[in-house]
Amino acid sequence: MRKILFGVIITLVILFTFKYCNQKRADKIVLQESSALIQEQINNVGKLIVTEGHFSEVFNYKNSKDIFGDLISVEKKALVVVNAEVTIAYDLSKIEFEIDELNKILILRSIPDEEIKINPDLEYYDIQADYLNPFEAKDYNDIKKIVKASLAKKIENSDLKSNAKNRLISELAKFYILTNTLGWTLQYNENEIESIDGFSDFEILKKNYNE
Repeated sequence: MRKILFGVIITLVILFTFKYCNQKRADKIVLQESSALIQEQINNVGKLIVTEGHFSEVFNYKNSKDIFGDLISVEKKALVVVNAEVTIAYDLSKIEFEIDELNKILILRSIPDEEIKINPDLEYYDIQADYLNPFEAKDYNDIKKIVKASLAKKIENSDLKSNAKNRLISELAKFYILTNTLGWTLQYNENEIESIDGFSDFEILKKNYNE
C-alpha cells in the first residue's frame, strides 16, 4: 500500500513539475512574442513625419553708405518677393528605447527634436544701386539672413509647429495602445504614460530623458 501511495505521490510531483515547466515555457513564449510585437511597432513607427507649410512675404531692402565723411550718402535698395516652403520633421528612427521583459515595461528614453527646414525662393525687383555703392554678394547674403530670421518668427507665430507636434503625439500614441493591449506599461521621462494623451502632459518636446 505504501509503495502504491509513494508511486502516486511521485507521479503527481512529476505531473505538476511538467505542467509548471510547460506553463513557464508558455509564459516565456508569450513574453517573447509580446516583445517582438513591440519591436515591430517601433520599427513601423520609426519613420519621418513631415509637416509642410508655405509662406509669402515682400521685403524692402535698403543700405546706405557714407563717403567723404558724411558729406555724401549713397543708397542702394531692392524689392524682394519671398516664397518659402517650410518643413518640420521628426525622424522617429532616432527614438531611443529599452524593452524590460522581466517587468513588462517599454521605456522611451529619448524622442528626437524637431528639424525645421526653410527653403526660400527669392525674386529681386527694382534693384537700385550706385557706382560708389554697388550691389555685392554680401548684400544678397544679408538679405537671405534677414529673410530666414523673419520666416522663423512667422513659423513660431503660426500653427505649423503645433500641427507637427500633434502628428508626433498621434504616432507615439500607438505605443500606448499596443502596450496597454498586451498588459505592459509604457514609460517616458521616468513617468508612466496612463492614457493616449499622456505624452502631452509631460511636454515631450521640451525635455528628453537623456538631457
